[in-house]
Amino acid sequence: MEVKDLGKTSTGMQPNMEALLCYVFGFITGLIFYLIEKENKFVRFHAMQSIVVFAGLFVIGFIIMFIPLINLIFWAVELVIWIVLMVKAYQGEKFKFPIAGDIAEKNS
Repeated sequence: MEVKDLGKTSTGMQPNMEALLCYVFGFITGLIFYLIEKENKFVRFHAMQSIVVFAGLFVIGFIIMFIPLINLIFWAVELVIWIVLMVKAYQGEKFKFPIAGDIAEKNS
């Protein structure tokens, strides 16, 4: 696997690992890394994307939580999105999720 130079981070961690951690606890870890990472645009992008994606999914999930079958399908889709975003971040890719990726790019 080719190692990409993603720059330095404020925390001293590897940028791809920091980007992955932005997604671990959804918008909470995204917010934490968005606030502590001041140098690395790659990490800030993934932190902001985590905030936007998972805050949106949280709101949607809250709205549909009383519809069991749809809620179960939504949970499964959310799990897949979570895994894909973590894998892409760890691979050093600036994977842009629809709509949220554009917002994250403008604010990172």
